[in-house]
Amino acid sequence: MSTLARKTAILLVCMLIVSVLPVMAHATDTLSTIRERKTIIIAHRESSIPFSYLDGHQQAVGYAIDLCMKVVEAVRRELKLPALAVRYMPVTPANRLQLIAGGDADMECGSTTNTAERKRQVDFSIAYFIASAKMVVRTDSGIKNWSDLRDKTVVTTKGTTNAKTLADRGQIRSLNLKLLESKDHAEGFSMVEQRVAAAFAMDDVLLYGLKASAKNPADFQITGDSLSTEPYAIVIRKNDPAFKQIVNRELSRLMLDGEIHAIYEKWFQRPIPPQAINLNMPMGHLLRSSIRFPVDDVADLPQ
Repeated sequence: MSTLARKTAILLVCMLIVSVLPVMAHATDTLSTIRERKTIIIAHRESSIPFSYLDGHQQAVGYAIDLCMKVVEAVRRELKLPALAVRYMPVTPANRLQLIAGGDADMECGSTTNTAERKRQVDFSIAYFIASAKMVVRTDSGIKNWSDLRDKTVVTTKGTTNAKTLADRGQIRSLNLKLLESKDHAEGFSMVEQRVAAAFAMDDVLLYGLKASAKNPADFQITGDSLSTEPYAIVIRKNDPAFKQIVNRELSRLMLDGEIHAIYEKWFQRPIPPQAINLNMPMGHLLRSSIRFPVDDVADLPQ
């Protein structure tokens, strides 16, 4: 190839790259999208008490919602859009990641665990909660640990890490369990209430919320050795460092300034709407340790 031909080929390749870059940037530029529509879209859960759920007025509320609203304020400042509107989009465990990855919502604020597998599809913020996977059973069931579930029916919520963990555990398979999947946490708990399932396996904090909301909380108990550690985080689109920086910067500020403690106390240690239940759940040592050194890599979280 002559020198002229080589230079021409290089020039054509550079022109192609330059023409493609704006399209790629636009596809993952959440801030530009928010600026254009003058609205930020928050994906939320409807029954993940106390993180993201509907109150008595069918409004999205919760610990995760409060944290995300702090992020919204940071975006307003960054974009200089004081009139930035907020639109809420209800999601389920089955569709939450797809809706973020596809650009239908800008961030998901709920009880989603940051995992390496999920990071192939979406990205995550700094963890704002660390849960342990356990199970809720009826108090009169006699079930204390996983070994007591032999030949029994267990339900988990479809699309959650707990569903995969429970199915993958060799010792669980050896117990000859019948595994069911619920569409959401409320339905999973209802299956235990109605004795359709002997246990509902889920993150402990969500189980405490469901138990506290039950008609007769004393009929249920949370038990079992921890199946896994679950770091909850805000879900955002992949390859969008500008938006991720704003999200993490604001969460880091809340943590390092100590502001997050008041928000935590509001949702975990005081009566919350709509039934004025109180989880009475002090901040665990794993979360206390993690907010001293905020990171968004699950491998760096304290174990």
